[in-house]
Amino acid sequence: MEREPLVYIDGNLVPKSQAKISVFDHGFLYGDGVFESVIVTDGVAFKLKEHIDRLYDSAKAICIDVPMSKEEMIKTIVDVVRANGFKNAYIRIIVTRGVGDLGLDPRKCSKPTIVIIVDKIKLYDDDVWSKGLTTIISSVRRDRVDATTHEVKSMNYLNNILAKIEANAVGADEAIMLDDRGFVSEGTADNIFIVKNGVIYTPLRSSGILPGITRARVMKLAEELGYKVVEKDITPAELLTADEVFLTGTAAGIVPVVKVAGRVIGDGKPGPVTRRLYEKFVELMRDPSEGVKIF
Repeated sequence: MEREPLVYIDGNLVPKSQAKISVFDHGFLYGDGVFESVIVTDGVAFKLKEHIDRLYDSAKAICIDVPMSKEEMIKTIVDVVRANGFKNAYIRIIVTRGVGDLGLDPRKCSKPTIVIIVDKIKLYDDDVWSKGLTTIISSVRRDRVDATTHEVKSMNYLNNILAKIEANAVGADEAIMLDDRGFVSEGTADNIFIVKNGVIYTPLRSSGILPGITRARVMKLAEELGYKVVEKDITPAELLTADEVFLTGTAAGIVPVVKVAGRVIGDGKPGPVTRRLYEKFVELMRDPSEGVKIF
């Protein structure tokens, strides 16, 4: 029988079944906090430092002072992964505003709560690469960048969840969201790319996307492989008539999309550009120079 994962909560390691926080924590009451996710592959935590940089940027944007340095955070994460003994795992790092009262006032929260979870995750079926994903274009619009911007990786994911509910209702694997102007933004938990005539396109940050760390590395990888990569506003029509579409994310990696809103993309199979990027990206995830080697 597999051992129960250990969860870090404010300096303590406890079994998953016993991991608890206060019901007065503002992360629970109001989604008031930030988080990051990191994948460990063959003992390498891919882009761990970059994820921690983004965690602290997100915390700064919503005025949470993380009560440990970045270096201390990375060491703690490494220690928690080692304590669990997983060479392949999914890490979730959470920093909430902390315990307060039932009011909104963040001044009532004296100290942020830090939680580190090391476990497994499975977003899609094992045959995703042979069949690809089906998607819808959601009626739920991405929040504006001057509102609860998704450039901050906060714990408030209701916008994403409502779009995912729409996808579930029609049997689609994922939902693609538009920004408030009607341009393509991203999926519910992943950035989006399209390929047209050999050129790779991806939406601008101004469309309300999370500036994905996997997204950034895939863009760099594509350029290293000789592809032209363009960040631009993408219309729904451009999405529907693309030669290839793929999604990128921490847990997903690179995943092909073969149908959008009932329209078949390309020949209905994962395309050659997507496949080439995927094959190279899988190698990168195991490369110690691309992350932090834990085992």
